[in-house]
Formats: sequence, structure tokens, C-alpha cells
Amino acid sequence: MIKEIIVVEGRDDEAAVKRALEAETIATHGFGIKPETFARIKKAYAEKGIIIFTDPDFAGEKIRKRLAERFPHGKHAFLSREEALKNGDIGIENAAPEMIREALERARPSIENRRYEFQQEDLLECGLVGTPGAAEKRDKLGQLLGIGYGNSKVFLNRLNQYGIKRSEFKNALIEADKQKGPKTR
Repeated sequence: MIKEIIVVEGRDDEAAVKRALEAETIATHGFGIKPETFARIKKAYAEKGIIIFTDPDFAGEKIRKRLAERFPHGKHAFLSREEALKNGDIGIENAAPEMIREALERARPSIENRRYEFQQEDLLECGLVGTPGAAEKRDKLGQLLGIGYGNSKVFLNRLNQYGIKRSEFKNALIEADKQKGPKTR
């Protein structure tokens, strides 16, 4: 069982998390979070800690950002769009239980002191921007590192914000290349 309270967007997300593991959840019910919901999240944050686990889409990222501003020491869990996609719908509720468990196990806190360990040049050097397949490679690395998908600016920010170490990054690059396998013609 995870000790933190998992903050998700809706009832279907809560049900999916509870199918995957034993955990307490709070649903925001979208972007218009009610004061009483914020009060419940604040209490959970103070007493047990929270894991922010929103959908890997525009609305989910907006909700994540809003929660992170109010609860800066909360942890963050991410699913890739691919892991959360079913019949054209993207959401935590569509993910397989094992994907949800893995995402929550990889949850990371946002670090307080701004780091600049990674720069845009690192992304360029590793083929994560400006090359064919860069978006797919960032998506795979985001899955392996537990920081989710993002465009190059978001991805770079997450590398620094969630305390990814250079050795972790390099190992994930190696693993992503292994998973890619040999090219077929």
C-alpha cells in the first residue's frame, strides 16, 4: 500500500487506481476544484503527503500545475499517452493496473532548489530534439524515468525539476535504444 494520498482527476481514475492497488484517493473533478476539495487535499498533504497523478493531456497538465503551485512538496506520477490511451480516449482510467502501479512506484517529488544539470544541448546531443523520432524518444525516456512525456521545453524542465541524475539519464538512454531494437526495412 502506498502511504500518500493519490490525487486524480475523476471517479473513473479513482476506480482504476483502486483496481491496481490499495490506496486512498481524492478526485479533483476537473479544473474547477472546489474549496472543500482543496481543503481535503491540503489535509492529506499535511498528514500523509500526496501523489499528483493526472491524465497525460493538456487538461491534466493544467490541473497538475495548479496543484503543484499549492502543494510544492507533493510527489508526481506520470503515465505516457500510449499507456493511458483506449479507443481514442486518454486518461488514467484507461491504463492497465500494472502501468498504474509502476507509475506510482516511480513517483518523484519536485525538488526545491532549482537545478540546471541538464541543458538544451544535452537534448540535442542525444537526439531528443530536432531529429526525426525525437518526440518518440522523449516519450520512451519519460516512461523509463517516470517523468512522463513533454515537448522539449517541458521535458528539459522535468529532468531538472524532478532531480534526475545524469547516470539515470544515461542508463535510460541505453535502455531506450535496446527497446527500440534493430531497424527493419
